[in-house]
Amino acid sequence: MIAATRFSVLDRSRTREGHDGPEALRDTVRLAQELERLGYHRIWVSEHHGVPGVAGSAPTVLAAAVAAATRTIRVGTGGVMLPNHQPLVVAEQFGVLESLFPGRVDMGLGRSVGFTDGVRRALGRDKDVAEDFAGQLDELLGWFRGTSPTGVHARPAEGLTVPPFVLAMGEGATIAARAGLPMVIGDLRGREKMRRGIDHYRATFQPSAWASEPYVVISGTIAVADSPEEARRLLLPEAWSMAHSRTRGTFPPLPPAERVETLRMSDKERGFYESGLRGHIAGTEEQVAHELETVLKETDADEVLVTTSTYDRDALLDSYERLARIAGLDGAGPT
Repeated sequence: MIAATRFSVLDRSRTREGHDGPEALRDTVRLAQELERLGYHRIWVSEHHGVPGVAGSAPTVLAAAVAAATRTIRVGTGGVMLPNHQPLVVAEQFGVLESLFPGRVDMGLGRSVGFTDGVRRALGRDKDVAEDFAGQLDELLGWFRGTSPTGVHARPAEGLTVPPFVLAMGEGATIAARAGLPMVIGDLRGREKMRRGIDHYRATFQPSAWASEPYVVISGTIAVADSPEEARRLLLPEAWSMAHSRTRGTFPPLPPAERVETLRMSDKERGFYESGLRGHIAGTEEQVAHELETVLKETDADEVLVTTSTYDRDALLDSYERLARIAGLDGAGPT
């Protein structure tokens, strides 16, 4: 199963204590070059606004920088949050990307709105704008087909083919199936819920001009190291940042694992922290290979999108190198 599966990466340009946002963006570009060397299929970047722990606020701009620094790896967004934007503008941006980097651009689309009320006000969007995601998606795809009833033509997007993917959050699986689009679903910590979403998507999929059959991308954190203990340490910074955001309302930069291990936490924060460490695929190469085989057999996924974030970028790259060996990617060394 593993050998027949594509492996890709979503890097969220996480900021780290002692390292600023611009460095996080440059880290993403450098990681893309390494992932290309290893043979990963695609790298995606994300959209977050007003979040101290994430530097990636303009995904199409960052995708352009990543594509310019690489030659073969596919580049895209995971995703552009469509309710935050006018579909015409999104079509124009991806039309420019596809024109500059033909045959390498993906258009991953999500339905989330701003992280806080303040961000939503700044964006001029309300929570309920996401309820019309299906309509926004249809309008966006119409700009590429030249079917807008306005009589306006999206330049240079019209006539180009940029593969669209739907991030299956909430009603996303249903929307992806009805639109006949590939679907990205996570996370690996909620296997039963994920399987239900995949089954529903496949059962209700309607072929379209964009995809003749269902295409499932499963996403989540995967950490590979010399030992289970080292793999678990890779998870600590993100688990603590998530726990901090759940208890204090602010998503902070990633701290080093050694500092996390010394932090005093409230019972509530400790509960979120421990929960954030469970359910991921983490361990040695042998352990991760076994767990991946299990997940792929359960889901019959076409692709795995790895979303790991940690403080230690060298350890993160080592994890991706080990995963590339497990997956038998072209640029990986011998297993």
